[in-house]
Amino acid sequence: MKRRRFLAVPLAFAVPAAAAGRYPAVVPGTPLRFPRDHGAHPDYRIEWWYITGQVADPAGHGYGIQVTFFRIRPDLDDTNPSAFAPRELLFAHAAIADSRRGRLRHEQRAARAGFGLAGAARDTTRVWIDDWTLELGADGYRARAGARDFALDLRFAVTEGPLLQGVDGYSRKGPDPRQASWYYSRPQLATTGELAQDGSAVSVTGRAWLDHEWSSEVMAPGAVGWDWTGINFDDGGALMAFRMRDATGEAMWAAATLRAADGRVRTFGPEAVRFAPLRRWRSPRTQVEYPVGCAVRAGDLDVALEPAMDDQELDASTSTGTVYWEGAVRALRGGREVGRGYLELTGYGRPLRL
Repeated sequence: MKRRRFLAVPLAFAVPAAAAGRYPAVVPGTPLRFPRDHGAHPDYRIEWWYITGQVADPAGHGYGIQVTFFRIRPDLDDTNPSAFAPRELLFAHAAIADSRRGRLRHEQRAARAGFGLAGAARDTTRVWIDDWTLELGADGYRARAGARDFALDLRFAVTEGPLLQGVDGYSRKGPDPRQASWYYSRPQLATTGELAQDGSAVSVTGRAWLDHEWSSEVMAPGAVGWDWTGINFDDGGALMAFRMRDATGEAMWAAATLRAADGRVRTFGPEAVRFAPLRRWRSPRTQVEYPVGCAVRAGDLDVALEPAMDDQELDASTSTGTVYWEGAVRALRGGREVGRGYLELTGYGRPLRL
């Protein structure tokens, strides 16, 4: 889910309660329409396109990859005629997890939309900040991002239709039905391309997961963060699961969607979804403790998630205003690997504001 999952909005862009009515609500009963809903939804307050995946080079060495674009509509007077008025703000994260280094390489971007320098198209997925781009073409998605010590240029071939989360894409996030998002995923993306680190490039192949989500109100009062996972199973199936946590660490809401290898889809409500810590890791930089190893249950499915490396903490404090753990994981059943994906852990250092 950002995360996807969801988006941690900087304090400067947190919306006061009095302004909430200026943004459309997410209500059930409106079907998603494609290809239109691959594009941006500028009336809504927050939106993100979130790609995570695991790839390997010809020598068999594995990498985790993350590329994320966020769009925020600030609480501003829409009648302001100035071209410099920040009607939309764009943020982007990119990261590579390489166990040989032992911690993430990551970079972030931020810009106001306009002047051709940053924006998000309305009719399809095409979002960019300078030369960082994510776009959907006839054969799938392409993501490009470069930083001082790494770069990625990856293609993601679509192998199956969108996986609608919740009820036809209406995804509850809390006990109040208004705490919801529009949410769909693209699991099992066949991934090819190139990663560069410290000036040396390698070709890679693997699988990835895309989440696209938009909303005006996601977090319930009292929620401090969430745990989310997206797993591509080796048999072709896919699992998305999340829980929203309160200050005591208990789940305020939870949900999951499982698409089996034969295409059958099952959804699960709060009573059937569980996250349980198996192992914790403390960041040497922030001293925040994260449950980097955890057990996830969705109905009768149980998997244990084990990180590719412990230190996958991402400091996005200069863009989206948060520090969180976003990591490549293996999914195990009975000690045997059955899939790979990503785990996101937010709100463990301090409560998020959305």
